[in-house]
Amino acid sequence: LICFILVTPLDVIKTRLQAQSNPFPKGKCFVYSNGLMDHICVCENGDSKAWYKKTGHFKGTLDAFVKIIQIEGIKSLWSGLPPTLIMALPTTVIYFTCYDQLSEALKSGLGKDDEHIPVLAGSLSRFGSVTVVSPLELIRTRMQYRKLSYKQLYTCVSSKVAIDGWFSLWRGWTSTVLRDVPFSAMYWYNYERFKKMMCKEAGAHEPTFFIAFTSGAASGSIAAVITLPFDVVKTHRQTELWESETLKIPQRHCTSTWAVMRKIVAKNGITGLFAGIIPRLFKVAPACAIMISTYECGKSFFSHLNEKMDQH
Repeated sequence: LICFILVTPLDVIKTRLQAQSNPFPKGKCFVYSNGLMDHICVCENGDSKAWYKKTGHFKGTLDAFVKIIQIEGIKSLWSGLPPTLIMALPTTVIYFTCYDQLSEALKSGLGKDDEHIPVLAGSLSRFGSVTVVSPLELIRTRMQYRKLSYKQLYTCVSSKVAIDGWFSLWRGWTSTVLRDVPFSAMYWYNYERFKKMMCKEAGAHEPTFFIAFTSGAASGSIAAVITLPFDVVKTHRQTELWESETLKIPQRHCTSTWAVMRKIVAKNGITGLFAGIIPRLFKVAPACAIMISTYECGKSFFSHLNEKMDQH
């Protein structure tokens, strides 16, 4: 929760800066990301979702930050937080719980210091959380595009399942897995290495807030850069999918991940696969740092609390 509260203003400002130079037309999809979660947004009309639709005259990030607070109030910096929390909280709970449980299980089988443990536990836990939450993301996006009662939503989803089968609820799952599973594998591998190295140098038995924060930021940055091409492809596929399904716009022929990747390279060169690297780093690095440091501190606090309670 702390992480979402701190990171959300960065993406609100980024999206508003994008909107003033390239306004989102009615019926256009775009991906809203706070560095932790992605959400498909559909522009309905000129008055809706003012947090990204409203035009501005901002000279840069700091200017946008000051003007948004002055003109619209400080609350505008946290626009879009509720839908983020609806999806992010269950995802985060599943992800971290699975990682801890899998790590402990693998340690008993492979040995406590085996370097493959963070890779396996990180990959499997992300695979599980993406698979569980994917249908919820699809349903949430439908609710976002058109206000539906729960009965109408049930009818909408059940008719889709009847026509296309249950697997239709996991459309777009492949590109998400291709980005998030390698990201988690690299993130946890580097995080555990950096954490162990810094703890050894500091002579600490467990990571301090600074060690966890620094290790999280460094490992998140490395993973973000390496997996960026899959993030770009995922954005293309998600927007095309929702324009096709929700807005009845005919989908282009190249729908596979590799086909989209080849198309991007042919059009924009290899640098096209690394579009948006700076804003992605500005979001992912602090998000990973805040998330893991608060998680480690919380885990340490409750671990010591449990030890005290057991002694009494």
